[in-house]
Amino acid sequence: MPARTARPEAVAAATRASPAEPAREQPLIERWLEMLRIERRLSTHTELAYRRDLAAFTSWCRKAGIVDFAALEESQLRLFAAASHHAGLNPRSIQRRLSALRGFFGFLIRDGVLRHNPALGVRAPKGAKRLPPALDVDRMSRLLDVAPDAAGAEPTLLQSRDLAIMELFYSSGLRLAELVGLDVGDIDLNDRVVRVLGKGSKTRIVPVGAKALKAIRAWLKQRHELVASENLAVFVSQSGRRLGARAVELRVASWARQQGLDVKVHPHLFRHSFATHLLESSQDLRGVQELLGHANIATTQVYTHLDFQHLARVYDQAHPRARRRPR
Repeated sequence: MPARTARPEAVAAATRASPAEPAREQPLIERWLEMLRIERRLSTHTELAYRRDLAAFTSWCRKAGIVDFAALEESQLRLFAAASHHAGLNPRSIQRRLSALRGFFGFLIRDGVLRHNPALGVRAPKGAKRLPPALDVDRMSRLLDVAPDAAGAEPTLLQSRDLAIMELFYSSGLRLAELVGLDVGDIDLNDRVVRVLGKGSKTRIVPVGAKALKAIRAWLKQRHELVASENLAVFVSQSGRRLGARAVELRVASWARQQGLDVKVHPHLFRHSFATHLLESSQDLRGVQELLGHANIATTQVYTHLDFQHLARVYDQAHPRARRRPR
């Protein structure tokens, strides 16, 4: 781990080094980011994160007196990782920094600027594996079950929209960006599926549950009151524009408070709950991976926090050599 590889005094010495001239590699960084935007359709959020990571590294290089990336060695990358850890950065953020540097250095090798990638052998310290939060089934039902009020009034226009948003989140495990990017043509109410444009511009088809279909139908019947015919967005604001991610976050949080939930509810919580509840019922990790649109099954495995006793019973009942023979 970087924190063990580099001694604290070495980290401090590197950090106290006198600043050099501003890094000459900034144009190269801009070219790399532009390549990622065009060829890999890098999201704005990821681009900003990579930009911050590389800015942190170039700043550290100036303090350490390093003015040329071509002179970098693996030991210096370990010092940088250790300095990040010493400054309080969590292991996942350090790993992202190193990942950004590995990608950038790989780009410089293809461009003939570097001859080797000094970040390849450097790893971030391991952190505690955190399980994503999830609402249990009872709380999710409490959040989504909306009955008419005492006078028998149906949900308002915006309540109908918000309910359709939350039902679709929970029914199909969509990411926030995927949901706000939906067009009317992406939802097939007859086949009960939604076509989603996920990370890396990968398209997947996801089923939609009965309650979500009912909520979406109710919303689409009223949607025309807010939007002109040329606007294809499924979910729109009061002004008729495509609903933004921040607006969805605020509406979901407000809805949860109105329903009296004692936990902070955000859009990704629906995705976590979708994956957790589906895995608890099916134990089909590969199926859930496909539904979530994860490129790597290791990403999906974080949701496998099932009760061990339950898994043991499944094993005892299913494995041919686990079953006890009658005496």
